[in-house]
Amino acid sequence: MATQSLWRGRAKFVAAATAVLGGAAAANVATSDDPSRTLKLYTTVPVRLFRDCITAASIAFDYEYSLWGLAEESEERVRVKHDVHLRSARKLQELCFKNGGIYIKLGQHLGQLEYLVPQEYVQTMRESMLNKCPVSSYDQVCEVFKKELGDTPDKIFSEFDPVPIASASLAQVHVARMSDGQKVAVKVQHTHMTDTAAADHATVEFIVNTLHRFFPSFDYRWLVDEISESLPKELDFLVEAKNSEKCLHNFWRLSPHIARYIYAPTVHWSLSTTKLLTMEYIDGAQINDMKTIRKLGLHPREVAKLVSQAFAEMMFKHGFVHCDPHAANLLVRPLPSSKKSILGKREPQLILLDHGLYKELDFETRTNYAALWMGLIFSDAKAIKENSVKLGAGEDLYALFAGILTMRPWNRVIDPAVDHLVIQGGDSDRSELQMYASQYFPQISELLRRLPRVILLMLKTNDCLRAVNKSLLQESSLETFLIIGKISSEAVIEAKLLRSKSLLVWLTVWLDEILLEARLLGMQVALWLLRLKKALCW
Repeated sequence: MATQSLWRGRAKFVAAATAVLGGAAAANVATSDDPSRTLKLYTTVPVRLFRDCITAASIAFDYEYSLWGLAEESEERVRVKHDVHLRSARKLQELCFKNGGIYIKLGQHLGQLEYLVPQEYVQTMRESMLNKCPVSSYDQVCEVFKKELGDTPDKIFSEFDPVPIASASLAQVHVARMSDGQKVAVKVQHTHMTDTAAADHATVEFIVNTLHRFFPSFDYRWLVDEISESLPKELDFLVEAKNSEKCLHNFWRLSPHIARYIYAPTVHWSLSTTKLLTMEYIDGAQINDMKTIRKLGLHPREVAKLVSQAFAEMMFKHGFVHCDPHAANLLVRPLPSSKKSILGKREPQLILLDHGLYKELDFETRTNYAALWMGLIFSDAKAIKENSVKLGAGEDLYALFAGILTMRPWNRVIDPAVDHLVIQGGDSDRSELQMYASQYFPQISELLRRLPRVILLMLKTNDCLRAVNKSLLQESSLETFLIIGKISSEAVIEAKLLRSKSLLVWLTVWLDEILLEARLLGMQVALWLLRLKKALCW
């Protein structure tokens, strides 16, 4: 009876929402300055809202009906819940593909939330959201070109491939040649993004808020808030172009020791606008393409180290962070100036793509975040609590915050063992993480609601990097944590020197540096011994 009532309520909700939107459409089209665009908006948005409502109602009903009367800890409930998770994830996947744009972004984000979303959702979203995005037709591409540059691509370039080499949630990339023969990559925004982005955001917000009312534990409002701030910046490709140049400038200015190992495509400003971006074309292997990486003479472990080092420098020293480092946005190629070693290996160069989503960390936030990671690497419970509280986790949720950052339970976070943060990636680790997420779901939702948006984006960046590291090494790496420990510690020491110029502080910092080097050396020795043990066991 309860499930029938629930279903009737969802059906009334769907009908009412669609009717309200439809009734206002005609009047607004008639009085609009751009009737064709307004008509497009009002014929698209109600359809998407209707899909949203149907999908949300279907998922809610499936959970309520399928789990009705099953004992909480029974094997049957576990089996049925797995099936419902899988069905619901596929429904959500289908909705994201049909609506496109902002919905794809949401699907990609959900695919990274291992600490909050059931594994069935994570797996489904990861398998599809990065490489199966909707594609705009060539006519739609021409429409964007005419509006932005005044002519079609075949008139602007000597060659232009109408079939895109890649398509993402907001845009797709075509290969072209300029009149001087230079090969370029042209990023073209999907036409519907301009027309419906704001409305799509409103419908997503409406659905999330409605689901939260029916199911208080389902609270993803923080995710909608994050997208509302970041999406306008991602839709302006001139912002993206400026971000790419600033990123490289920061490496040469603040991290010159690795600057030549980091690269971003050169922007052709005369052929770039808010919705078109023309860049240097770069050949390289996608970061999770092990076969091509090895074929290029690169070692996956060295690539993983470079990725960790690059993003640690951005987070802890630059305070200007690329916040979307998933596999499709990272390429690797042999360093142009490098030569093969005796073993036939070459040094890697990391190519950063898609610079639309960056976040700036102010000095205090950057320093506290570095101090937190320093505490996590060296199992310092006091430093972890102190800096988690400073970053907004609160006195009650700092242990949970540490667990989300490291994907380890608190007893492992403060374990003094050198490899206490390493995740092997096996079934036992995955089941432990899922149990952790399920057990503390309300607290995790509260933590994510409480944290500043800049920290939420650091969490997303952290999740993406973990997935990249796993694809390169099949597990998390102690070497990665050594790099993070070294760079975060250097950032904390630099901050101490900037805050005070007294001789006593300088002496204290000097002693801190000696102690740090000793601890890092100890961890490095432990790493060598672990490798030796692994080799002997093999």
